[in-house]
Amino acid sequence: MKIPSLNTVFLLAFAASSVDGTEIGPTDDIEVAVAALNPGEELVLRGGTYTFNENITLRANGTAAEPIMVRAKEGERPILTQATNQQNVVEIRGSSHLVIRGIEFTGGSQGIRLMDSDYITIEDCEIHETGDVAISANNGGTYEGLKILRNHIHHTNGTGEAMYLGCNNDACRIANSLIEGNYIHHTNRSTVTQGDGIEIKDGSYANIVRDNVIHDTRYPGILVYSAAGNGAANIIERNVIWNVGDNTVQMAADVVFRNNIVLGNVAMQSHQSGSPSNIEFVHNTIISSGNAVGVRDVTGPVLIANNAIYAQGTALQLISGDLGQVQLAGNVGEGGLTGANSGYSNGSGIASDMVDADYSGRPPVDPFPAPGSALIAAGDDNHIVADDFNGMPRAGAADAGAYLYKEGGNPGWHISAAFKSIAQGTRPNPP
Repeated sequence: MKIPSLNTVFLLAFAASSVDGTEIGPTDDIEVAVAALNPGEELVLRGGTYTFNENITLRANGTAAEPIMVRAKEGERPILTQATNQQNVVEIRGSSHLVIRGIEFTGGSQGIRLMDSDYITIEDCEIHETGDVAISANNGGTYEGLKILRNHIHHTNGTGEAMYLGCNNDACRIANSLIEGNYIHHTNRSTVTQGDGIEIKDGSYANIVRDNVIHDTRYPGILVYSAAGNGAANIIERNVIWNVGDNTVQMAADVVFRNNIVLGNVAMQSHQSGSPSNIEFVHNTIISSGNAVGVRDVTGPVLIANNAIYAQGTALQLISGDLGQVQLAGNVGEGGLTGANSGYSNGSGIASDMVDADYSGRPPVDPFPAPGSALIAAGDDNHIVADDFNGMPRAGAADAGAYLYKEGGNPGWHISAAFKSIAQGTRPNPP
């Protein structure tokens, strides 16, 4: 697949321009076709299986005003598969302002590996049955402006992370990037040794992770380290996570964690260069069959406010470190508080406070506040966020948990093993 066929040479020399861009099929050389693209041009992949048995490297540099696009032909399904597990399906190297859309990736080692590239968009793709991580950006330096949007990632192998973004110990990092609307599941099969859902590594900063659905992972569904002094906190919002074989969510420092639904536990604890500090943990709904939220190794300010925390064990545990820097306010739930004397109150029980919730740890579940719920108006007015899990404006209502209460029940998406839908016009602009 590395040597252009006569068909490819003819195509690249003489292909006519059309509204669909330049088209190629499974017998053509995708490396040559991508390398020939200029800013503002697109390559359209016809349906079928593109089989590789050696390294495939894509290089393309568009501009902010005229990105380059590589996409599936409308109504067709191109499948890029790597026959050897010694190579990644594709590597995107030395590229910028490149959009990859609507393509299926399978086989090989890693699915898509980003190397020395910025402003890459991967959207509406499916990545599965990889020998290792599905999407990685861990080759040194700072990756700026990545967008990983609405992808279906599932059934990995090896280390098995859905997304491995950045490097250990701040050796590389991602910044000012958006990870939104992805559906991630089953990175927990017996062939997986780690299997995080979304892993934001040490030193990464000013990223937004929102509206993702994550379940059946071996390691945390979301694992975020610290920004290591490089920039602004990472924002984790409006995600739902369940059935994780480790801490359901784990964070070290420099995080705004809001409007998430976690069917499991949350661990705030030290990891690599970070320990709990500069954390805002607000308006989340946590339901755990064990202990729900644990805070260890505190070294700086941690705000835990307006959360609905329900546990069959202990709801909220302040365990170690400088606990005087932990501020609690407006939290409601079941299971009690240890390590502090205020900022948490027991509600009326999970069956009374939520429309349809229990401690089973997975859907079907509807943790929306029931009529008369103890969550309604129970939060602290000083810590109300702008919207809720559905993207609905809170307009100053201090309802505890991820949802704004509405008569008539949940007006938005109901939790299920599928992509999350959200009302149009409620997404803020990306970073």
